[in-house]
Amino acid sequence: MPTTAPALNPIQLEHAYAVCRGIARRAAKNFYFSFLVLPEEKRNAICAVYAFMRHADDITDDRSIPDDERRQRLAAWLAEAQTYFAGNVCDDPVLYALADAQHRFNIPVDLFEQLVAGTAMDLDPGSYSRFATFNDLYRYCYYVASVVGLVCIHIFGYRDSKAEALAERLGIAFQLTNIIRDVKEDSSLGRVYIPQEDLARFGVSNTNAPSSPDDSKKWQTLLGFQADRAREYYAAATDLLPLMDADSRPALWALVTIYRSLLEKIAANDFDVFTKRTRLTFWEKMSVLAKAWYARIFVRPLTV
Repeated sequence: MPTTAPALNPIQLEHAYAVCRGIARRAAKNFYFSFLVLPEEKRNAICAVYAFMRHADDITDDRSIPDDERRQRLAAWLAEAQTYFAGNVCDDPVLYALADAQHRFNIPVDLFEQLVAGTAMDLDPGSYSRFATFNDLYRYCYYVASVVGLVCIHIFGYRDSKAEALAERLGIAFQLTNIIRDVKEDSSLGRVYIPQEDLARFGVSNTNAPSSPDDSKKWQTLLGFQADRAREYYAAATDLLPLMDADSRPALWALVTIYRSLLEKIAANDFDVFTKRTRLTFWEKMSVLAKAWYARIFVRPLTV
């Protein structure tokens, strides 16, 4: 879908980006720390993308609204964005900023369509039983996480098309980490993101909190298997990092480091995701951010 450069008022645009930065600061948590290392123009664009995704997620997660109405609202949110991508007048600050970011960084419009499609997958009554195999789960992870990565690398900047497949794999790693961390929360909502073939392989028949030491051991082994799988996908970061524009590498490094550190912290806690929620402390994140800033300011190489 071709887009036209929107005619934007600089004052309104700065306000729109400020709104998006505020949304990202309040809600992005792990993502926001990595955003801070980006040059201002790229940081603004990432925040606009995040704010767009956050609103779509909020629509999907609002259980007070019937599923059909949530689908309609998601479709309307996407349709409104597409209108602004085409250069029409916009009065929503998030979409105002997003239209500028989309044009400025030449982000393919179909990626935003896929983002919303991924969000809508959680409204499909059969979406969780669909994860019979890891291939089924991979498709879900692609839409809800890999597509985000593909949008981000357009903002980060790259010239080698190999970056796209690597970003896809890295998105899978991030989502698998989220799945491991959120098993308890997702289970309480009737959501099971572990493939049925893996549940059967490790003898886990009850997807609620373990009720015995034997259940706990089975869950520990199962989640350890999922963690090993995530580590395989994190390996893509090694090849992806040098393909990004130099001024974006510290941000990507910070994001990978934060998420991979979260995974390893869960592993160090013997995958006990039912009695406590594992998270990185503020100071752990600040340590990563400080190293990223040092690399950005002094143009130092980073490895993951």
